[in-house]
Amino acid sequence: MDEWKRVAWSDESRFLIHHVDGRLNARHLPGEQLLPSCTAGHTQAGGGGIMLWGTFSWTALRPVVVVEQTMKAVNYLNIIADELHPYMVFVFPTGNGIFQQDNAPCHMTWIVWGWFEEHTDEFHLMSWPPNLLDLNPMEHIWDVMERQLRAQTPQCPIISTLRDHCLDIWYNLSPVMCQKLVASMLRRVAAVLKAKEGATRY
Repeated sequence: MDEWKRVAWSDESRFLIHHVDGRLNARHLPGEQLLPSCTAGHTQAGGGGIMLWGTFSWTALRPVVVVEQTMKAVNYLNIIADELHPYMVFVFPTGNGIFQQDNAPCHMTWIVWGWFEEHTDEFHLMSWPPNLLDLNPMEHIWDVMERQLRAQTPQCPIISTLRDHCLDIWYNLSPVMCQKLVASMLRRVAAVLKAKEGATRY
């Protein structure tokens, strides 16, 4: 647990104005499938949305960044230099912090890796296996935020309102929840190993 407490977890997630969760089922009598009462409209791409990048550790939840466009290597480099770097130096002043990122293409470019190489004396970069969402507790935080966002009435009608609501939810997340997520890492790793590439409850 002492080692997991030194990890800063990170991830990106997209939040849409209109939640799109796939197929909608409706019951109808024969011949009624095309009636207006048995059909639903569809908003292309969820009506627009925002992408958030965030990080948290046992010690602190933050920062969160609204990504205005598609996340590319240059955008990501700016985030880790302007937001992650001061966070890691503040939370882990002795240089023993560990930063986790997944293997998204923008994370794996030479300019990003070069930046991390230049800062190895301030914190370490965790080696991360591909395609293992079960191991990243950030996924749980995104899920909590999505559920809180969808529970709000009325729904967010425009991008600026969606952004404000997302930031409000983020900065009001419970520090105790974050610590419980870090504490779950021992169980998560054990579950993934036991499943042998199968699904886990995480």
